[in-house]
Amino acid sequence: MNSFNTSEFNTLIRNRRSVFQQQFSGERVPDEIVSQLLENANWAPNHRLTEPWRFIVYTGDGIKKLAEVQAAVYKSVTEADGTFKEDRYQNLLTKPMMSSHIIAIAMKRDPKKSVPEIEEVGAVYCAIQNMYLTMTAYGVAGYLSTGGVTYFEESKEAFGLSSEDKLIGFFYLGMPKGNAPDSKRKPIEEKVIWITS
Repeated sequence: MNSFNTSEFNTLIRNRRSVFQQQFSGERVPDEIVSQLLENANWAPNHRLTEPWRFIVYTGDGIKKLAEVQAAVYKSVTEADGTFKEDRYQNLLTKPMMSSHIIAIAMKRDPKKSVPEIEEVGAVYCAIQNMYLTMTAYGVAGYLSTGGVTYFEESKEAFGLSSEDKLIGFFYLGMPKGNAPDSKRKPIEEKVIWITS
């Protein structure tokens, strides 16, 4: 059995934060760190080894391409249903440019393995937690967004997904301007019942 520094590990978990684009410095995250973040994501637990996570990494001019794709999907869907908002459309075109990298995250179904969808989605979120912890360990800022066009059925085709798959969200990365924001949790004792006999 491997031996780890449990004190550092516990500190890492407690210091994990979502750090948003307004708190990015504009400095680029090295590709090597993004690759390590994805490698660690790949080691998330998953039932029957389906490994359902899929990632598309956008950086450089790729971020502009992502912004245009998201904005086009948003405009198409919302103009059809009468909910289009120009400010939201412009936000989808411009806000991504504040990031060093953006990772589209999806859950891809394996039709040969009958694993309940909730378990596959859960596995992808475990991969995302690995991404968060790796980001924190390397001093990188970022967060998972499920806004924008994430839950539009029409987004699936734009990201190469089938109707059985799910677009989970977009992970925005950058270097932080300063320290991560404070956070707190209610005591764990309020959320646990121990049964000993």
